[in-house]
Amino acid sequence: MAGLLEALDAASGKARYVGGAVRDALLGLAVSDVDIATSLLPQDVLARLKNAGIKAVPTGLEHGTVTAVLPGGPVEITTLRRDVSTDGRRATVAFSDDWQEDAARRDFTFNALSADPMTGEIFDYFGGLDDLDSRTVCFIGDPLQRIAEDHLRILRFFRFHARFGAGAPDAQALDACTARANDLMALSRERIADETLKLLALADPVATVRLMADRAIFRPVLPEIGSDGVERLERLVDRERAFGIAPDPLRRLAALLPADVDKSMAVGARLRLSNRQQKRLASAALWPASSESDPAIVAYEIGGEEALDRLLLRDEDQGLDVAVPFLSQWVRPRFPIGGGDLIAMGLTAGPVVARVLKMIEQEWARGGFTNDEAAIRMMARAQVEGALRDRI
Repeated sequence: MAGLLEALDAASGKARYVGGAVRDALLGLAVSDVDIATSLLPQDVLARLKNAGIKAVPTGLEHGTVTAVLPGGPVEITTLRRDVSTDGRRATVAFSDDWQEDAARRDFTFNALSADPMTGEIFDYFGGLDDLDSRTVCFIGDPLQRIAEDHLRILRFFRFHARFGAGAPDAQALDACTARANDLMALSRERIADETLKLLALADPVATVRLMADRAIFRPVLPEIGSDGVERLERLVDRERAFGIAPDPLRRLAALLPADVDKSMAVGARLRLSNRQQKRLASAALWPASSESDPAIVAYEIGGEEALDRLLLRDEDQGLDVAVPFLSQWVRPRFPIGGGDLIAMGLTAGPVVARVLKMIEQEWARGGFTNDEAAIRMMARAQVEGALRDRI
């Protein structure tokens, strides 16, 4: 990092740490991503990094961003900017040399903090330090204007409140988000999914999600989420905590949705989730139907992750103290019989082999997945003989 800062002439005030890295460092949190702002133009940044022997990738030159590839990980370097125009989804920018003008583009006051990497001096143009100290998420300037510039800031407000907020949210910001909730319909579904899953991945988003449901924030884009879903989410979070299970945003989204496969599939498609995520969301919607089933058999049939989803989402608590730890460490047993074994026992190659093999597998699963080879072969032979008799 020292070589990068030298290349950017940070000692002369041409580069600062900005955004989340500054905020998290002040809160004593681990800093994962470091972003740097600079008064240097992008082409100058590229030339300086090349001269310093630092690999540079022009990841977004039109927006002033160059990524420096360092041994400790990539660092984004962005030239100071001002907005020329915005439409709620994207912005057209012009480069600037004014640090406050650049900071004013950001969403919340504590995200606009910057720090001199050489001296540690903090630059605070909008009262971010006070808001950070009080754990209050406040927009910079007029909340309605900030939301008009980028509608995603509605969801970001609630995510940041869930992560950093304490006590009641800022009333002016909350009212603005409530008034402009319909603006979310103009966003891409991918952006909505990404922000929603980030919120649900936090340690305990229940109070914030309840506030969003009460304020009808979800209604324009996820009308399926209601108060009953928030109660299921609260129960799920309590169970995750009790069993030491890491937060799973997709499972938590499933908790918010009704136990309806068609609606879950519609939500997955609407949010442009991956095929695997859509399948898992739809599977989780079947939690009431599988609540009386043997967890090991359900896991064998649909997979351990999906079985754990259904188990943690079910209404009753009875048996969870045994079943959840079991599924958390479950390893899929290997079915020891193959089609060739059945052909060797007398079946003719064809569809009958697959059908009989499935019947044996089901019997083996219901019997507790025994690894007794003699018992398995006896089971298989009985099924084969039955199939042969049926063919006569």
